[in-house]
Amino acid sequence: MAVAAPTKLGRLLEATGLFSPQQVEELLRYHQQSGQSITDVVVELGFAKEPEFLEALAGAMSIPYVRIGEEPVESSVLEKLPPKAIFQYNVIPMLLENDVLRVATHDPFNPGLKDALRLASGFRIKLALSTAAELGKAAKKLYGVGADTLDRMMQDGRIEVAEEDDLLSHDISELDQEASVVKFVNQIIWEAYQDRATDIHMEPMELDLRIRYRVDGVLHEAPVPPQLKRFQSAIISRIKVMSNMDIAEKRLPQDGRISLRIRGEEIDVRVNTMPTVYGESVSLRLLARSSGMLGMDKLGLAERDQVVLNKMIRKPHGILLVTGPTGSGKSTSLYAWLHTINSVDKRIITTEDPIEYEMAGVNQVQIRADIGLTFAEGLRNILRQDPDVIMVGEIRDKETAEIAIRAALTGHLVFSTLHTNDSAGAVTRLLDMGIEPFLVASSVECLVAQRLVRQLCKNCKTPWPIDKAILEEAGFDLERLSEGTIYEAAACDECRQTGFNGRTGIYEILVISDHIRPLIISRASSNEIKAEALRQGMFTLRDDGWTKVLGGVTTIEEVIRVSEEDEAFWDE
Repeated sequence: MAVAAPTKLGRLLEATGLFSPQQVEELLRYHQQSGQSITDVVVELGFAKEPEFLEALAGAMSIPYVRIGEEPVESSVLEKLPPKAIFQYNVIPMLLENDVLRVATHDPFNPGLKDALRLASGFRIKLALSTAAELGKAAKKLYGVGADTLDRMMQDGRIEVAEEDDLLSHDISELDQEASVVKFVNQIIWEAYQDRATDIHMEPMELDLRIRYRVDGVLHEAPVPPQLKRFQSAIISRIKVMSNMDIAEKRLPQDGRISLRIRGEEIDVRVNTMPTVYGESVSLRLLARSSGMLGMDKLGLAERDQVVLNKMIRKPHGILLVTGPTGSGKSTSLYAWLHTINSVDKRIITTEDPIEYEMAGVNQVQIRADIGLTFAEGLRNILRQDPDVIMVGEIRDKETAEIAIRAALTGHLVFSTLHTNDSAGAVTRLLDMGIEPFLVASSVECLVAQRLVRQLCKNCKTPWPIDKAILEEAGFDLERLSEGTIYEAAACDECRQTGFNGRTGIYEILVISDHIRPLIISRASSNEIKAEALRQGMFTLRDDGWTKVLGGVTTIEEVIRVSEEDEAFWDE
């Protein structure tokens, strides 16, 4: 670097008023030695936060400091720079006026930056300053995920689809520079992982290929380049190759699995393709192997419920059922139970479809209906393996239910799931399957209904102005207001402007007591069973939800959203 450059830079640093002469000298020395941008050096050494430094630097340089997103950028201005330049230099074009293009950057001293942008756009360049995080976020939002990759492929006029790629041999967060469909698919998965997504949906439409992520149980559309539809076949073929599917078969649904590594964490991706009018729809379920190993204390159980369940999962025999719709965390609860009681003196065997998380010390059986290994067949053979605890992924039919009950009556502890609205509804479902009432009453020990609610972001949640009319309409007991504070969602960078960060469970635990067994034998309705359970002290899903609202964990709207169906069922 020339001698004059540090001198000029040093004067600008002094002009910000943020640094002492000794700090300016240290910054310049570290900047020269490391080759990092001066902004990164200031932040790394802890002399100032990035927004604070850039705002002061913009004043010293007499150029604007901008907050990307506060003012809309015209699409015609965005088109003045190619996506390749946007992502390579982490810049955003803001304004075109009198043949001068104003471009936001976080590194105004990058040598050759203005010349490169001038050649790419054909306009004279003037700079503005903004933080690297805001620029990166704006680039993905305005140009779409992987826009630079698709732009380069279009310029090259070719599409590359690798037939073989050992994903476990490298970390997909370290994306290579080669422009290809391989890189684009990696970018999509990497972006979803960064957003804490559990699912990725690629949905072909007439003119677009829509990509959506499910984050905390809610779907969010991912910004993608407008030309993505052109690469639809290549992208889907690449995913099929990764998951060992038949790339020539486009008329039938297919299932596959991908194992990959992201930032040192191994991720299993379950893949399903489904033929639709405009091409194959692809769904990817992201399963981090480590995230399934939750303890009971991480499920969000109230203390009273945790005490009850800790007693129930240590019973010598009987059936414990978890109920709820798809995506309500039933499997996670079952794994937490197994993780809690897993020890060398217990033989635990599971039948699952699919095996979502691998557990050390547990014998897990993958159901293969295509070769006759169904839940019923697997469970029948497990009984010959001398198990102490059995987990059945789901009771789907009468045969499986009968074998599970027989196992419980012959001294085994059985965990399983059912798809019902509430806890009491599980009894009705078993009776509807054709199970005799006396068998249900004598084998089932506990029924757990659960839902997942989004947790408020701890960084930005704000107190909710109490509206008693809304609370009364939702069935909230106003006398409980003194128990805590009700919060509502706001938005910040930590929660990616959603107001929520993560999910927790709300629970309804129905213990089959001596008062409830006669009701089951007499085929009482689920409402009668639930009414008796409430008299015995059971808390409903919504009751547990209100406790979490008053604890500042979630919002009124979240509890209503996930428990509305259950409450409507109870009110009938």
